[in-house]
Amino acid sequence: MEDRVGGGGGSFVAVRRISHGLDRSNTCNTTSAEVAAGSAAWLGKGLSCVCVQGREGDSRPSFDLSPAQEDCLQRLQNRLDVAYDSSITEHQLALRALWKAAFPEEELHGLISEQWKEMGWQGKDPSTDFRGGGFISLENLLFFARNFPKSFQDLLRKREGVRSMWEYPFAVAGVNITFMLIQMLDLEAVKPRSFVGATFLKFLSENELAFDLLYCITFKLMDHQWLSMRASYMDFNAVMKSTRRQLERELLQEDVSRLDDIPSYGLLSR
Repeated sequence: MEDRVGGGGGSFVAVRRISHGLDRSNTCNTTSAEVAAGSAAWLGKGLSCVCVQGREGDSRPSFDLSPAQEDCLQRLQNRLDVAYDSSITEHQLALRALWKAAFPEEELHGLISEQWKEMGWQGKDPSTDFRGGGFISLENLLFFARNFPKSFQDLLRKREGVRSMWEYPFAVAGVNITFMLIQMLDLEAVKPRSFVGATFLKFLSENELAFDLLYCITFKLMDHQWLSMRASYMDFNAVMKSTRRQLERELLQEDVSRLDDIPSYGLLSR
């Protein structure tokens, strides 16, 4: 089911991802072109890859995980399965913390308030926008605000570059980025089904906050693409597709051995 978020002439799409059970099927979605592009970069990155022949003759990778890597992936998947619940104290506190990080000088009047629109939520209740990304999308935003406060504030307040008259709403864009990364990395599968997903799992096994860090990189990259494309509200989906393609290319570069080797990591400021 899709939740379409946004208004005023454009649309942001966040597919409802939270379910009662993760998809553990082994169907591979990697194209033969990606295998060709990624195989050289994959030498020595810590996962064994066996390319199997598909029914239509295309080679598709299957990655075997170590027990430690399986454990890291399972812990991240457990986070993905947590829906935002406004009745849970931990979730309420996280939402209040996000407001405090975004607007430290402005008192929040309540978890349901017109003030939330200042951050780029659709309405006065942010919980309705978390349906597409779950609680982890709130965790991602909070991680961004706490670890890269300058970049977070620059994006929130649209401080950099020549901006469009019709800008993307910051918070809703953040939820969409969480969802996009989950899909791009195929995180609901039992093991990686693409070189991009396997590369990320290598990083995750070395840093349990790799997903949160990649989120920050992606958000900054998305805004960079937005400015480069001179985009406006209706162009958001095109910008997201461009961002995903660029991020995949950077993750598969041969000299990338950790997330801060990614060229777009340099866009972030603390």
